[in-house]
Amino acid sequence: MPSGSRGWRDELVPVPMTRVGIVAPVWTLRDALARVADAGVVELDRPEPATGSGEPGGEAARRLRHLRDTGSVTPAIAAEAPDLAALERTGRADLLAGEAELADWAAAAEVRGQVAGLVGWVPSSELPRLADRLAEVGAAAVPLRRPRGVDPPTAPPTGPARRTFAPLVDAYTVVPYRNLDPSVLAGLAYVVMFGAMFGDVGHGALLLGGALAVRFGRWRRLARLRPHWLFIAVAAVAAIGFGLAYGECFGPTGLVPVLWLRPTDDPVALLLAAVGFGAVLLAGAYALGFINRIREGGWARALYAPSGLAGSMLFVAGGVGVGAWFAGSTALLATAGALAAVGLGLSYAGLLAGSGGGAAGAAQAAIELVDLVVRLGANVVSFARLAAFGLTHAVLAAVVWDATTGLWHAGGAAAAAAPVMFLAGTAVAVGLEGLVAAVQALRLEYYELFSRVFQLSGRPYRPWHIRLVDGPSAGPGRSPVAGSHPEPSAIDKEGAGRWR
Repeated sequence: MPSGSRGWRDELVPVPMTRVGIVAPVWTLRDALARVADAGVVELDRPEPATGSGEPGGEAARRLRHLRDTGSVTPAIAAEAPDLAALERTGRADLLAGEAELADWAAAAEVRGQVAGLVGWVPSSELPRLADRLAEVGAAAVPLRRPRGVDPPTAPPTGPARRTFAPLVDAYTVVPYRNLDPSVLAGLAYVVMFGAMFGDVGHGALLLGGALAVRFGRWRRLARLRPHWLFIAVAAVAAIGFGLAYGECFGPTGLVPVLWLRPTDDPVALLLAAVGFGAVLLAGAYALGFINRIREGGWARALYAPSGLAGSMLFVAGGVGVGAWFAGSTALLATAGALAAVGLGLSYAGLLAGSGGGAAGAAQAAIELVDLVVRLGANVVSFARLAAFGLTHAVLAAVVWDATTGLWHAGGAAAAAAPVMFLAGTAVAVGLEGLVAAVQALRLEYYELFSRVFQLSGRPYRPWHIRLVDGPSAGPGRSPVAGSHPEPSAIDKEGAGRWR
Protein backbone atom coordinates (compact mmCIF):
# COMPACT_ATOMS: atom_id res chain seq x y z
CA MET A 1 0.00 0.00 0.00
CA PRO A 2 1.05 3.56 -0.49
CA SER A 3 3.36 4.93 2.10
CA GLY A 4 4.55 8.34 3.11
CA SER A 5 3.28 11.12 5.31
CA ARG A 6 0.02 12.70 4.20
CA GLY A 7 -1.61 15.73 5.78
CA TRP A 8 -5.30 16.11 6.56
CA ARG A 9 -5.95 17.79 3.20
CA ASP A 10 -4.59 14.71 1.47
CA GLU A 11 -7.29 12.64 3.16
CA LEU A 12 -9.80 14.34 0.84
CA VAL A 13 -8.23 13.16 -2.42
CA PRO A 14 -7.21 9.74 -3.75
CA VAL A 15 -3.54 8.79 -3.60
CA PRO A 16 -1.65 10.43 -6.52
CA MET A 17 -0.84 7.84 -9.20
CA THR A 18 1.88 7.77 -11.86
CA ARG A 19 1.78 5.97 -15.19
CA VAL A 20 4.86 3.77 -15.23
CA GLY A 21 6.66 1.54 -17.69
CA ILE A 22 8.50 -1.54 -16.35
CA VAL A 23 11.44 -2.10 -18.71
CA ALA A 24 13.94 -4.96 -18.43
CA PRO A 25 16.39 -6.92 -20.60
CA VAL A 26 14.77 -10.12 -21.76
CA TRP A 27 17.26 -12.25 -19.77
CA THR A 28 16.31 -10.57 -16.47
CA LEU A 29 12.59 -10.20 -17.15
CA ARG A 30 11.69 -12.95 -14.70
CA ASP A 31 13.69 -11.36 -11.86
CA ALA A 32 12.24 -7.94 -12.62
CA LEU A 33 8.69 -9.29 -12.54
CA ALA A 34 9.44 -11.07 -9.27
CA ARG A 35 10.46 -7.78 -7.68
CA VAL A 36 7.38 -6.02 -9.04
CA ALA A 37 5.17 -8.75 -7.62
CA ASP A 38 6.90 -8.68 -4.23
CA ALA A 39 6.64 -4.89 -4.02
CA GLY A 40 2.88 -5.16 -4.43
CA VAL A 41 2.42 -1.55 -5.56
CA VAL A 42 2.01 -1.81 -9.35
CA GLU A 43 -1.25 -2.39 -11.16
CA LEU A 44 -0.14 -3.74 -14.54
CA ASP A 45 -2.10 -3.39 -17.77
CA ARG A 46 -2.63 -6.74 -19.42
CA PRO A 47 -2.77 -6.34 -23.21
CA GLU A 48 -4.73 -8.65 -25.44
CA PRO A 49 -2.69 -11.83 -25.99
CA ALA A 50 -1.23 -12.38 -29.42
CA THR A 51 -2.74 -15.07 -31.66
CA GLY A 52 -1.15 -18.42 -30.90
CA SER A 53 0.45 -17.12 -27.73
CA GLY A 54 0.41 -20.60 -26.23
CA GLU A 55 -0.86 -22.14 -23.04
CA PRO A 56 -1.41 -19.77 -20.08
CA GLY A 57 1.15 -20.23 -17.34
CA GLY A 58 3.54 -22.16 -19.56
CA GLU A 59 5.56 -25.07 -18.25
CA ALA A 60 4.99 -24.11 -14.60
CA ALA A 61 1.21 -24.32 -15.05
CA ARG A 62 1.52 -27.70 -16.76
CA ARG A 63 3.61 -29.09 -13.91
CA LEU A 64 1.23 -27.59 -11.35
CA ARG A 65 -1.65 -29.53 -12.89
CA HIS A 66 0.31 -32.74 -12.49
CA LEU A 67 0.33 -32.34 -8.72
CA ARG A 68 -2.48 -33.91 -6.74
CA ASP A 69 -4.32 -32.49 -3.74
CA THR A 70 -2.96 -28.99 -4.24
CA GLY A 71 -6.09 -27.55 -2.61
CA SER A 72 -6.22 -23.79 -2.37
CA VAL A 73 -2.75 -22.64 -3.35
CA THR A 74 -1.39 -19.24 -2.37
CA PRO A 75 1.22 -18.35 -5.00
CA ALA A 76 4.74 -17.54 -3.89
CA ILE A 77 7.92 -16.61 -5.76
CA ALA A 78 11.50 -17.68 -5.14
CA ALA A 79 14.16 -15.00 -5.16
CA GLU A 80 15.84 -16.61 -8.17
CA ALA A 81 14.40 -18.72 -10.97
CA PRO A 82 13.95 -22.29 -9.64
CA ASP A 83 14.17 -25.68 -11.31
CA LEU A 84 10.54 -26.39 -12.23
CA ALA A 85 11.07 -30.15 -12.32
CA ALA A 86 12.47 -30.04 -8.79
CA LEU A 87 9.47 -28.02 -7.62
CA GLU A 88 7.15 -30.65 -9.07
CA ARG A 89 9.05 -33.48 -7.41
CA THR A 90 8.97 -31.77 -4.02
CA GLY A 91 5.32 -30.74 -4.32
CA ARG A 92 5.95 -26.98 -4.12
CA ALA A 93 2.58 -25.98 -5.56
CA ASP A 94 2.93 -22.45 -4.19
CA LEU A 95 6.14 -21.77 -6.10
CA LEU A 96 4.81 -23.41 -9.27
CA ALA A 97 1.71 -21.21 -9.06
CA GLY A 98 3.91 -18.15 -8.66
CA GLU A 99 6.10 -19.10 -11.61
CA ALA A 100 2.95 -19.66 -13.70
CA GLU A 101 1.83 -16.09 -12.96
CA LEU A 102 5.28 -14.77 -13.83
CA ALA A 103 5.11 -16.69 -17.10
CA ASP A 104 1.74 -15.14 -17.92
CA TRP A 105 3.03 -11.62 -17.36
CA ALA A 106 6.22 -12.36 -19.27
CA ALA A 107 4.08 -13.51 -22.19
CA ALA A 108 2.08 -10.28 -21.96
CA ALA A 109 5.21 -8.11 -22.15
CA GLU A 110 5.94 -6.13 -25.29
CA VAL A 111 9.36 -7.16 -26.64
CA ARG A 112 11.53 -5.00 -28.86
CA GLY A 113 14.88 -6.56 -29.62
CA GLN A 114 16.43 -7.59 -26.30
CA VAL A 115 14.17 -5.37 -24.15
CA ALA A 116 10.78 -6.27 -22.72
CA GLY A 117 8.29 -3.89 -21.17
CA LEU A 118 4.96 -3.64 -19.39
CA VAL A 119 2.97 -0.58 -18.36
CA GLY A 120 0.76 0.13 -15.40
CA TRP A 121 0.01 2.44 -12.49
CA VAL A 122 1.91 2.98 -9.26
CA PRO A 123 1.39 5.40 -6.35
CA SER A 124 3.73 8.32 -6.98
CA SER A 125 5.27 8.01 -3.52
CA GLU A 126 6.23 4.39 -4.22
CA LEU A 127 7.96 4.99 -7.56
CA PRO A 128 11.48 5.77 -6.21
CA ARG A 129 11.56 2.65 -4.04
CA LEU A 130 10.27 0.50 -6.89
CA ALA A 131 12.93 1.92 -9.23
CA ASP A 132 15.66 1.09 -6.70
CA ARG A 133 14.51 -2.51 -6.43
CA LEU A 134 14.36 -2.98 -10.19
CA ALA A 135 17.80 -1.44 -10.65
CA GLU A 136 19.25 -4.42 -8.76
CA VAL A 137 18.51 -6.62 -11.80
CA GLY A 138 19.24 -4.08 -14.53
CA ALA A 139 15.57 -3.12 -14.98
CA ALA A 140 13.89 0.27 -14.63
CA ALA A 141 10.59 1.90 -13.68
CA VAL A 142 10.07 4.76 -16.13
CA PRO A 143 7.42 7.47 -15.50
CA LEU A 144 5.18 7.90 -18.54
CA ARG A 145 2.73 10.54 -19.67
CA ARG A 146 -0.85 9.73 -18.68
CA PRO A 147 -2.93 8.62 -21.72
CA ARG A 148 -5.58 11.11 -22.78
CA GLY A 149 -9.09 10.15 -21.73
CA VAL A 150 -7.85 7.49 -19.30
CA ASP A 151 -8.10 8.06 -15.57
CA PRO A 152 -5.81 6.22 -13.14
CA PRO A 153 -7.27 3.68 -10.73
CA THR A 154 -8.35 5.04 -7.38
CA ALA A 155 -6.19 4.21 -4.38
CA PRO A 156 -8.13 5.74 -1.46
CA PRO A 157 -6.39 7.67 1.30
CA THR A 158 -5.16 5.36 4.05
CA GLY A 159 -5.45 7.60 7.11
CA PRO A 160 -7.22 6.24 10.21
CA ALA A 161 -10.22 8.55 9.82
CA ARG A 162 -10.77 7.45 6.22
CA ARG A 163 -10.42 3.77 7.12
CA THR A 164 -13.03 4.19 9.85
CA PHE A 165 -15.71 5.64 7.59
CA ALA A 166 -14.65 4.08 4.27
CA PRO A 167 -17.48 1.47 4.14
CA LEU A 168 -20.05 4.25 3.69
CA VAL A 169 -18.59 5.43 0.39
CA ASP A 170 -17.11 2.12 -0.76
CA ALA A 171 -20.54 0.47 -0.62
CA TYR A 172 -21.96 3.23 -2.83
CA THR A 173 -19.27 3.67 -5.47
CA VAL A 174 -15.57 3.77 -6.20
CA VAL A 175 -14.51 7.40 -5.87
CA PRO A 176 -13.39 8.63 -9.30
CA TYR A 177 -9.72 9.53 -9.37
CA ARG A 178 -10.47 13.18 -10.14
CA ASN A 179 -13.04 13.56 -7.35
CA LEU A 180 -12.64 14.59 -3.77
CA ASP A 181 -13.07 11.67 -1.38
CA PRO A 182 -15.87 12.61 1.05
CA SER A 183 -15.51 9.54 3.28
CA VAL A 184 -14.51 11.42 6.45
CA LEU A 185 -17.12 14.15 5.98
CA ALA A 186 -19.79 11.61 5.10
CA GLY A 187 -18.89 9.54 8.15
CA LEU A 188 -19.20 12.51 10.48
CA ALA A 189 -22.57 13.44 8.94
CA TYR A 190 -23.75 9.86 9.31
CA VAL A 191 -22.91 9.53 13.00
CA VAL A 192 -24.57 12.88 13.77
CA MET A 193 -27.75 11.82 11.97
CA PHE A 194 -27.68 8.44 13.72
CA GLY A 195 -27.18 10.11 17.07
CA ALA A 196 -30.10 12.49 16.45
CA MET A 197 -32.44 9.55 15.84
CA PHE A 198 -30.99 7.31 18.58
CA GLY A 199 -30.35 9.94 21.23
CA ASP A 200 -30.26 8.26 24.62
CA VAL A 201 -27.36 8.13 27.07
CA GLY A 202 -28.18 4.63 28.28
CA HIS A 203 -28.86 3.14 24.87
CA GLY A 204 -25.74 4.81 23.46
CA ALA A 205 -23.68 3.37 26.34
CA LEU A 206 -24.99 -0.13 25.51
CA LEU A 207 -24.01 0.38 21.88
CA LEU A 208 -20.58 1.61 22.96
CA GLY A 209 -20.18 -1.49 25.09
CA GLY A 210 -21.07 -3.58 22.07
CA ALA A 211 -18.41 -1.79 20.00
CA LEU A 212 -15.79 -2.49 22.66
CA ALA A 213 -16.91 -6.13 22.77
CA VAL A 214 -16.43 -6.34 19.02
CA ARG A 215 -12.94 -4.87 19.36
CA PHE A 216 -11.66 -6.78 22.36
CA GLY A 217 -13.99 -9.79 22.57
CA ARG A 218 -13.19 -13.21 21.22
CA TRP A 219 -16.59 -14.18 19.84
CA ARG A 220 -16.22 -15.58 16.35
CA ARG A 221 -19.60 -14.29 15.25
CA LEU A 222 -18.47 -10.74 15.91
CA ALA A 223 -15.10 -11.12 14.20
CA ARG A 224 -16.44 -9.81 10.88
CA LEU A 225 -17.43 -6.56 12.55
CA ARG A 226 -14.01 -5.96 14.11
CA PRO A 227 -12.74 -3.69 11.29
CA HIS A 228 -15.77 -1.46 11.92
CA TRP A 229 -15.73 -1.30 15.70
CA LEU A 230 -14.50 2.31 15.76
CA PHE A 231 -17.30 3.39 13.42
CA ILE A 232 -19.83 1.80 15.79
CA ALA A 233 -18.14 3.41 18.78
CA VAL A 234 -18.25 6.90 17.24
CA ALA A 235 -21.94 6.46 16.42
CA ALA A 236 -22.53 5.38 20.03
CA VAL A 237 -20.77 8.48 21.34
CA ALA A 238 -22.98 10.63 19.10
CA ALA A 239 -26.06 8.89 20.54
CA ILE A 240 -24.80 9.62 24.06
CA GLY A 241 -24.25 13.28 23.15
CA PHE A 242 -27.78 13.67 21.79
CA GLY A 243 -29.10 11.78 24.80
CA LEU A 244 -27.59 14.47 27.01
CA ALA A 245 -29.14 17.15 24.79
CA TYR A 246 -32.54 15.45 25.03
CA GLY A 247 -32.27 14.57 28.74
CA GLU A 248 -32.82 10.89 27.88
CA CYS A 249 -31.17 7.98 29.71
CA PHE A 250 -33.14 4.76 29.23
CA GLY A 251 -36.05 7.08 28.59
CA PRO A 252 -37.24 10.06 30.68
CA THR A 253 -35.78 8.66 33.89
CA GLY A 254 -34.41 11.97 35.16
CA LEU A 255 -30.90 10.50 35.43
CA VAL A 256 -29.50 13.24 33.21
CA PRO A 257 -30.63 16.87 32.81
CA VAL A 258 -32.13 18.26 29.62
CA LEU A 259 -29.39 20.34 28.01
CA TRP A 260 -31.40 21.41 24.94
CA LEU A 261 -34.97 20.11 24.61
CA ARG A 262 -37.01 17.01 25.32
CA PRO A 263 -38.33 15.58 22.01
CA THR A 264 -41.77 14.75 23.36
CA ASP A 265 -42.19 18.24 24.83
CA ASP A 266 -41.13 20.34 21.83
CA PRO A 267 -41.41 18.31 18.61
CA VAL A 268 -41.83 21.38 16.36
CA ALA A 269 -38.49 22.85 17.40
CA LEU A 270 -36.88 19.46 16.87
CA LEU A 271 -38.46 19.26 13.41
CA LEU A 272 -37.20 22.71 12.39
CA ALA A 273 -33.72 21.91 13.69
CA ALA A 274 -33.65 18.67 11.67
CA VAL A 275 -34.68 20.43 8.46
CA GLY A 276 -32.13 23.18 9.09
CA PHE A 277 -29.38 20.65 9.67
CA GLY A 278 -30.41 18.87 6.48
CA ALA A 279 -30.12 22.12 4.58
CA VAL A 280 -26.57 22.55 5.87
CA LEU A 281 -25.67 19.02 4.75
CA LEU A 282 -27.19 19.62 1.32
CA ALA A 283 -25.19 22.83 1.00
CA GLY A 284 -22.04 20.85 1.72
CA ALA A 285 -23.04 18.21 -0.83
CA TYR A 286 -23.58 20.89 -3.47
CA ALA A 287 -20.19 22.41 -2.67
CA LEU A 288 -18.45 19.04 -3.06
CA GLY A 289 -20.44 18.30 -6.21
CA PHE A 290 -19.47 21.64 -7.73
CA ILE A 291 -15.78 21.01 -7.03
CA ASN A 292 -16.02 17.49 -8.44
CA ARG A 293 -17.72 18.71 -11.64
CA ILE A 294 -14.82 21.14 -12.14
CA ARG A 295 -12.28 18.38 -11.57
CA GLU A 296 -14.15 16.04 -13.94
CA GLY A 297 -14.82 18.31 -16.90
CA GLY A 298 -13.80 21.87 -16.20
CA TRP A 299 -15.93 24.96 -15.69
CA ALA A 300 -18.31 24.19 -18.56
CA ARG A 301 -19.47 20.98 -16.92
CA ALA A 302 -19.63 22.59 -13.49
CA LEU A 303 -21.67 25.54 -14.79
CA TYR A 304 -24.60 23.61 -16.28
CA ALA A 305 -24.74 20.43 -14.18
CA PRO A 306 -27.74 20.08 -11.82
CA SER A 307 -25.21 19.06 -9.15
CA GLY A 308 -22.93 21.95 -10.12
CA LEU A 309 -23.40 25.70 -10.13
CA ALA A 310 -26.85 25.55 -11.76
CA GLY A 311 -28.31 23.33 -9.06
CA SER A 312 -26.43 25.17 -6.33
CA MET A 313 -28.01 28.46 -7.39
CA LEU A 314 -31.49 26.95 -7.19
CA PHE A 315 -30.70 25.65 -3.72
CA VAL A 316 -29.36 29.01 -2.57
CA ALA A 317 -32.38 30.73 -4.09
CA GLY A 318 -34.67 28.51 -2.04
CA GLY A 319 -32.76 29.36 1.13
CA VAL A 320 -32.82 33.08 0.41
CA GLY A 321 -36.54 32.84 -0.36
CA VAL A 322 -37.24 31.21 3.00
CA GLY A 323 -35.19 33.93 4.70
CA ALA A 324 -37.15 36.60 2.80
CA TRP A 325 -40.44 35.08 3.95
CA PHE A 326 -39.37 35.07 7.60
CA ALA A 327 -37.88 38.58 7.44
CA GLY A 328 -40.58 40.02 5.19
CA SER A 329 -37.86 41.54 3.02
CA THR A 330 -38.72 42.51 -0.55
CA ALA A 331 -35.05 42.92 -1.44
CA LEU A 332 -34.26 39.36 -0.33
CA LEU A 333 -37.26 38.08 -2.25
CA ALA A 334 -36.06 39.82 -5.42
CA THR A 335 -32.57 38.37 -4.90
CA ALA A 336 -34.07 34.91 -4.52
CA GLY A 337 -36.05 35.36 -7.72
CA ALA A 338 -32.97 36.46 -9.66
CA LEU A 339 -30.91 33.53 -8.40
CA ALA A 340 -33.73 31.13 -9.22
CA ALA A 341 -34.07 32.51 -12.75
CA VAL A 342 -30.35 32.14 -13.47
CA GLY A 343 -30.27 28.68 -11.89
CA LEU A 344 -33.30 27.53 -13.88
CA GLY A 345 -31.81 28.88 -17.10
CA LEU A 346 -28.47 27.17 -16.58
CA SER A 347 -30.11 23.92 -15.50
CA TYR A 348 -32.40 23.90 -18.54
CA ALA A 349 -29.47 24.55 -20.87
CA GLY A 350 -27.54 21.65 -19.35
CA LEU A 351 -30.54 19.31 -19.47
CA LEU A 352 -31.28 20.32 -23.06
CA ALA A 353 -27.71 19.60 -24.12
CA GLY A 354 -27.92 16.21 -22.45
CA SER A 355 -31.22 15.37 -24.15
CA GLY A 356 -29.82 15.90 -27.65
CA GLY A 357 -31.86 18.96 -28.61
CA GLY A 358 -34.86 19.15 -30.90
CA ALA A 359 -38.54 19.35 -29.93
CA ALA A 360 -38.48 16.04 -28.07
CA GLY A 361 -35.29 17.04 -26.28
CA ALA A 362 -36.77 20.40 -25.27
CA ALA A 363 -39.85 18.70 -23.80
CA GLN A 364 -37.70 16.17 -21.99
CA ALA A 365 -35.49 18.93 -20.56
CA ALA A 366 -38.59 20.85 -19.36
CA ILE A 367 -39.95 17.78 -17.56
CA GLU A 368 -36.57 17.08 -15.98
CA LEU A 369 -36.36 20.71 -14.87
CA VAL A 370 -39.70 20.46 -13.06
CA ASP A 371 -38.53 17.21 -11.48
CA LEU A 372 -35.30 18.91 -10.39
CA VAL A 373 -37.19 21.66 -8.57
CA VAL A 374 -39.64 19.26 -6.92
CA ARG A 375 -36.89 16.94 -5.79
CA LEU A 376 -34.93 19.84 -4.35
CA GLY A 377 -37.78 20.69 -1.99
CA ALA A 378 -38.43 17.03 -1.20
CA ASN A 379 -34.75 16.47 -0.39
CA VAL A 380 -34.77 19.24 2.20
CA VAL A 381 -38.01 18.05 3.80
CA SER A 382 -36.68 14.48 3.82
CA PHE A 383 -34.38 15.40 6.67
CA ALA A 384 -37.44 15.86 8.88
CA ARG A 385 -37.14 12.12 9.46
CA LEU A 386 -34.26 12.91 11.83
CA ALA A 387 -36.82 14.53 14.14
CA ALA A 388 -39.54 11.97 13.42
CA PHE A 389 -37.45 8.95 14.29
CA GLY A 390 -35.78 10.75 17.18
CA LEU A 391 -39.26 11.42 18.58
CA THR A 392 -40.29 7.80 17.93
CA HIS A 393 -37.27 6.56 19.85
CA ALA A 394 -38.04 8.87 22.77
CA VAL A 395 -41.70 7.77 22.83
CA LEU A 396 -40.79 4.08 22.75
CA ALA A 397 -38.28 4.55 25.58
CA ALA A 398 -40.92 6.49 27.55
CA VAL A 399 -43.44 3.69 27.08
CA VAL A 400 -40.94 1.15 28.41
CA TRP A 401 -40.08 3.35 31.36
CA ASP A 402 -43.72 4.11 32.21
CA ALA A 403 -44.61 0.40 32.01
CA THR A 404 -41.65 -0.45 34.24
CA THR A 405 -42.50 2.14 36.89
CA GLY A 406 -46.17 1.21 36.74
CA LEU A 407 -45.40 -2.41 37.50
CA TRP A 408 -42.97 -1.42 40.23
CA HIS A 409 -45.46 0.78 42.00
CA ALA A 410 -48.16 -1.91 41.79
CA GLY A 411 -46.12 -4.02 44.18
CA GLY A 412 -46.20 -7.77 44.69
CA ALA A 413 -45.76 -10.02 41.67
CA ALA A 414 -46.09 -7.03 39.35
CA ALA A 415 -43.10 -5.38 40.99
CA ALA A 416 -41.07 -8.55 40.41
CA ALA A 417 -41.95 -8.33 36.70
CA ALA A 418 -40.75 -4.73 36.46
CA PRO A 419 -37.08 -5.58 35.85
CA VAL A 420 -38.11 -8.08 33.18
CA MET A 421 -40.22 -5.44 31.49
CA PHE A 422 -37.34 -2.96 31.60
CA LEU A 423 -34.79 -5.39 30.19
CA ALA A 424 -37.10 -6.73 27.47
CA GLY A 425 -38.34 -3.27 26.50
CA THR A 426 -34.83 -1.84 26.41
CA ALA A 427 -33.66 -4.72 24.23
CA VAL A 428 -36.50 -4.07 21.78
CA ALA A 429 -35.89 -0.31 21.80
CA VAL A 430 -32.14 -0.66 21.25
CA GLY A 431 -32.41 -3.36 18.60
CA LEU A 432 -35.36 -1.99 16.64
CA GLU A 433 -34.59 1.72 16.88
CA GLY A 434 -30.87 1.16 16.35
CA LEU A 435 -31.60 -0.68 13.10
CA VAL A 436 -34.11 1.95 11.95
CA ALA A 437 -31.75 4.84 12.74
CA ALA A 438 -28.85 3.13 10.94
CA VAL A 439 -30.94 2.47 7.81
CA GLN A 440 -32.51 5.92 7.72
CA ALA A 441 -29.17 7.68 8.14
CA LEU A 442 -27.79 5.56 5.30
CA ARG A 443 -30.76 6.43 3.13
CA LEU A 444 -30.20 10.14 3.68
CA GLU A 445 -26.50 9.76 2.83
CA TYR A 446 -27.09 7.90 -0.41
CA TYR A 447 -30.20 9.52 -1.85
CA GLU A 448 -29.94 13.08 -0.67
CA LEU A 449 -26.19 13.70 -0.41
CA PHE A 450 -24.18 11.25 -2.51
CA SER A 451 -26.45 11.73 -5.53
CA ARG A 452 -25.08 15.28 -5.70
CA VAL A 453 -21.48 14.52 -4.86
CA PHE A 454 -20.97 11.71 -7.40
CA GLN A 455 -21.87 11.65 -11.08
CA LEU A 456 -19.25 9.19 -12.30
CA SER A 457 -17.68 6.06 -10.91
CA GLY A 458 -14.00 5.21 -10.72
CA ARG A 459 -12.25 1.87 -10.72
CA PRO A 460 -10.38 0.44 -7.75
CA TYR A 461 -6.59 0.20 -7.61
CA ARG A 462 -5.67 -3.49 -7.64
CA PRO A 463 -1.90 -3.92 -7.41
CA TRP A 464 -0.33 -7.23 -8.35
CA HIS A 465 1.23 -8.86 -5.33
CA ILE A 466 2.87 -12.23 -4.71
CA ARG A 467 5.10 -12.72 -1.71
CA LEU A 468 8.78 -13.42 -2.22
CA VAL A 469 10.09 -16.37 -0.21
CA ASP A 470 13.38 -18.16 0.22
CA GLY A 471 13.38 -20.94 -2.29
CA PRO A 472 15.56 -23.07 -4.56
CA SER A 473 18.01 -21.12 -6.64
CA ALA A 474 18.39 -21.30 -10.37
CA GLY A 475 21.55 -23.34 -10.15
CA PRO A 476 24.90 -22.70 -11.80
CA GLY A 477 25.16 -20.02 -14.41
CA ARG A 478 22.14 -18.03 -13.19
CA SER A 479 22.83 -14.57 -11.81
CA PRO A 480 20.42 -11.70 -11.21
CA VAL A 481 23.17 -9.10 -10.99
CA ALA A 482 22.58 -6.05 -13.16
CA GLY A 483 24.84 -5.82 -16.15
CA SER A 484 25.45 -9.56 -16.51
CA HIS A 485 24.15 -11.43 -19.56
CA PRO A 486 23.44 -15.06 -18.64
CA GLU A 487 21.22 -17.32 -20.69
CA PRO A 488 17.53 -16.35 -20.50
CA SER A 489 15.40 -18.37 -18.11
CA ALA A 490 12.60 -20.59 -19.37
CA ILE A 491 10.07 -17.87 -18.54
CA ASP A 492 12.06 -15.20 -20.33
CA LYS A 493 12.43 -17.36 -23.43
CA GLU A 494 8.75 -18.28 -23.41
CA GLY A 495 7.55 -14.72 -22.99
CA ALA A 496 9.89 -13.30 -25.60
CA GLY A 497 9.15 -16.05 -28.09
CA ARG A 498 5.43 -15.37 -28.03
CA TRP A 499 5.79 -11.70 -28.81
CA ARG A 500 8.56 -11.57 -31.42
